[in-house]
Amino acid sequence: MTAVEAAESLIQLVHEYSRVSTFADGCSDEMLRAAEQQLGVVFPPSYRRVVQEFGTWDIAGLEFLGVYQTPAMGNELLGSVRATRDARASLGLPASMIEVMEDDLGLVVLDTAALDEDGEAARRQFRGLRTRCV
Repeated sequence: MTAVEAAESLIQLVHEYSRVSTFADGCSDEMLRAAEQQLGVVFPPSYRRVVQEFGTWDIAGLEFLGVYQTPAMGNELLGSVRATRDARASLGLPASMIEVMEDDLGLVVLDTAALDEDGEAARRQFRGLRTRCV
């Protein structure tokens, strides 16, 4: 199964279990391009697909940051964009990494400096200046 196929399976799962999941209205191509430009990275195809579908989402209490906007914040891109910029400024998150969620061990990031042949980024755990593969 490719990463994009896995993303499609995740999308189906989130929809099937809507009683324990919430999600936004999705993310336009224009908003995705703006997010990539602001972060200076290209989103991996599987992450791009899920963010296109949901914008941001959670399932069974696990929150995935995604990319979204709110009326209160206007045109500011939130989710992974804001969290990544904040982590770069406060924690030294490398410019190649995108924060996609937080857990008890730190930040879960996609490392766009470590792409496979399909353009998929390595997933890593980031704890300040120490990073480990997961």
